[in-house]
Amino acid sequence: MTILLSTLNARYTHASLGLRYLLANMGALQEQTKIQEFVIGAKTTDLVERILAHAPRIVGFGVYIWNVEETTRLVALLKRVAPQITVVLGGPEVSHETNEQEIVRLADYVITGWGDVTFPKLCGEILNGPKPLMKVHAGVQPPMEDIALPYALYSEDDIAHRTLYVEASRGCPFKCEFCLSSLDKTAWPFPLDSFLAELELLYTQGARLFKFVDRTFNLNIKTSLRIMQFFLDKIEANPDDPVYAHFELVPDHLPDALKETIAKFPPGALQFEIGIQSFNPEVQALVSRRQNNEKAAENIRWLTQESQAHLHVDLIAGLPGEDVESFARGFDKLVGLGAQEIQFGILKRLRGTPIIRHTEPFGMVYDPYPPYTVLATDRIDFAAMQRLVRFARYWDLVANSGRFAHTTPILLGETPFDNFMAFADWMFTKTDATHRIALERLAKLVVEWLQLRGMARQEAEALVASDYAGKGNHHAPTLKHFAETPPEAIKAVAPARQVRHLAA
Repeated sequence: MTILLSTLNARYTHASLGLRYLLANMGALQEQTKIQEFVIGAKTTDLVERILAHAPRIVGFGVYIWNVEETTRLVALLKRVAPQITVVLGGPEVSHETNEQEIVRLADYVITGWGDVTFPKLCGEILNGPKPLMKVHAGVQPPMEDIALPYALYSEDDIAHRTLYVEASRGCPFKCEFCLSSLDKTAWPFPLDSFLAELELLYTQGARLFKFVDRTFNLNIKTSLRIMQFFLDKIEANPDDPVYAHFELVPDHLPDALKETIAKFPPGALQFEIGIQSFNPEVQALVSRRQNNEKAAENIRWLTQESQAHLHVDLIAGLPGEDVESFARGFDKLVGLGAQEIQFGILKRLRGTPIIRHTEPFGMVYDPYPPYTVLATDRIDFAAMQRLVRFARYWDLVANSGRFAHTTPILLGETPFDNFMAFADWMFTKTDATHRIALERLAKLVVEWLQLRGMARQEAEALVASDYAGKGNHHAPTLKHFAETPPEAIKAVAPARQVRHLAA
């Protein structure tokens, strides 16, 4: 084995699509190439030992915002104990502001942008000469039909235990300045027949959970309909063998033909991630986000009322020009639309994104360390931003988790943002923590808060107990029965959190 492809995934269940693309396109070097994935949080010396066990001549690392700090330590140690190994970096984190990064200084070569063609070419030159003199190589973007698809490289273990990432297209035509995809000129589709044939192969091998990473799945409706029909055909042919598909949806583009197809999916088979980010037109204009807010809201309402799809809707706090009050109005509007999950994120200054142009005019202060989260703006000071960060974490624990489906509406009342912010502030005074709060303790704290808001203890305990395992079991006797497992009654391959929302 001559070439090792590696990365540090955020979780074991995340299988790296990027590494598999590289391996699929290695050509004559494929037989000399192997993938070895790790998970963040591992001991660096152990990772180096496992890499060296393969005795590679070249190691290629995929570098992302969530793993750059640990990968930097890994590269530093690897080059110290085995300087003869050539280290090549790629991925979004090192594709921009490249010369400013310590990990780039430590490595031998860096590929910015697309690596499908450029990485194999660079490896061939390193191994066979002439050895490249330039450190940074701009990735060549080939025609989409020339890229070998990687799906046959998902192993039996991947299919059995991990989320399978797939993409029918790359790129994005929109120019939202907080997103790296704003640098793309358009979206480029893969040949659809070839892609569907690969999905068919994965399905026959037992794959049932598919996560599409396309930035704009419903941009081309004809393509969207064919892909969704692929999954509908599987469901209709084998209704007792569920399939789950996740797509990122443009919220204001939902024609009737797509609605008709979406409405055919049973519960637990379909999830849409929908980026709203802000409902404030002035903020949208500042960050070059084109969105028909009225149409987007109408479509979300239709999805929640007329389909069985699970909705994961994104909002971003800390955008230039948006204060807490504006964000709160957007949050309350989304709550009213009924999405099962609202992903409350804090703005991050991703390397290379145009959002940097607003830094001085709007007093944007960012954390210098990954994930480069905004710490303050001219509209939201540091203390207020910290409160929003805590709100987001407790929201995920209580509302998004699906474990408090009956309790959450009571917590939110008529003014969802204000009421949950009061709860978040109180939670922090009680726990001084936003992580590692045991579920049973969290349930007891929710009961205590409900009592502080005027609910009788017995009624509060009964309400929280009714959310036992997301079943809505109003006869669950005590809080100690608040369980981790999703309800068995729902026949679905969907992730546990989505299943709990289904059961509520």
